[in-house]
Amino acid sequence: MSRIGKVPIEIPSGVQTRLEDGTLLVKGPKGELSLKVAEGMEVRLEDGQVIVHRPSDTQKHRALHGLTRSLVANMVEGVTNGFERKLQIVGVGYRAEKKGEGLTLHLGFSHTIDYPAPEGIDLETPTQTEIVVRGADKQLVGQVAAEIRGFRPPEPYKGKGVRYADEQVRRKAGKTAGA
Repeated sequence: MSRIGKVPIEIPSGVQTRLEDGTLLVKGPKGELSLKVAEGMEVRLEDGQVIVHRPSDTQKHRALHGLTRSLVANMVEGVTNGFERKLQIVGVGYRAEKKGEGLTLHLGFSHTIDYPAPEGIDLETPTQTEIVVRGADKQLVGQVAAEIRGFRPPEPYKGKGVRYADEQVRRKAGKTAGA
């Protein structure tokens, strides 16, 4: 039995779950998410809990068991508390500012980068060198943070660029004068 898959997921108060045609819908204070349950996996709603069962012990079903349970747990956590990723901008003149629902990034290029926020994502800039990505969908929050970081990833010599707040950038030594 999957150690992750067999753990039931508690549904907090204020969160509604329902199952329709193989799709699990979770609605809470931070939004609404849906998941198409993998073929063969059985999801049951029993007295304030979501329980995931697998039909057999094949390798495919064992893998899907833990995955399905984790995805459902992330949905419940997302609509209850939400997820966030913090980014830092390092470099002289590098900055970000909120424009409407999106961001305008100045990252040392000859042009600015306008990044529109996808639906369900909230972008904030507490300072000019910090970006906070918030949302209910864990995958989408991570994807948006990765796309913003991808405009100018940190380089190894001076460390300039966009990085995650908890990221350690490995620095390289530069050229040395030869005689």
